Amino acid sequence: MKPPDARHSQAEDARLLTDQNELARQEALNGLRQFDAVVEMVEYHLQPEHRFRFRPSHLLHLHRLALEGISSYAGTWRPASIQIEGSRHQPAGAHRVPELIEELCDYVNDHWQECTPIHLAAYVMWRLNWIHPFTDGNGRTSRAASYLIPCLRAGYLLPGKQTIPDQISQNKKPYYEALEAADAAWSERGTVDLSAMENLLAELLARQLVEVLDHATGGHVTLPSAKENPSS
Repeated sequence: MKPPDARHSQAEDARLLTDQNELARQEALNGLRQFDAVVEMVEYHLQPEHRFRFRPSHLLHLHRLALEGISSYAGTWRPASIQIEGSRHQPAGAHRVPELIEELCDYVNDHWQECTPIHLAAYVMWRLNWIHPFTDGNGRTSRAASYLIPCLRAGYLLPGKQTIPDQISQNKKPYYEALEAADAAWSERGTVDLSAMENLLAELLARQLVEVLDHATGGHVTLPSAKENPSS
């Protein structure tokens, strides 16, 4: 199946805003608040006395900020079944959401040291969308939560204005394609294959960091090829 150009949740949602201009304004404001929350989480959990463990409360907090003033379900799991328009994947019933979220968090915590940050970020991005625990804002919450992982593993907030979530928001098609590829691997073979999502996140991270280098050097530095060996 050709991956869709868009995936949208279809569920009963108690909308607080109907005016599209006001909705766009609130979504933009909430996006800034959500990113500020990621920054605060990074700063808090980098303190030795606040060792990080991924918890459902992190996801609920990020979701509340994304949907605050937009939906009465902000910061709560969806109360009913949901469909994803443009995707063959059918998320599990609402009664399974808390259990599946716990399993997601356990995967991250259990593999925190042995797996790469990109793999864990890709897993959070895909699995949260696969569970689709919210009536709306699943994508926004998955991108914020996913970005939290490599920042904490790096030990600092990753530099760059065009962050991974920003770049995905500007061009969602590769992101949707990576989600569909992971969905297909899970449904057809029962395997976790995040290669497409990992490649995408690695590429976006590289762009984010190269932008920092270009800004610092005025674009006058050429990086050596990965195949070059400076010691040879």
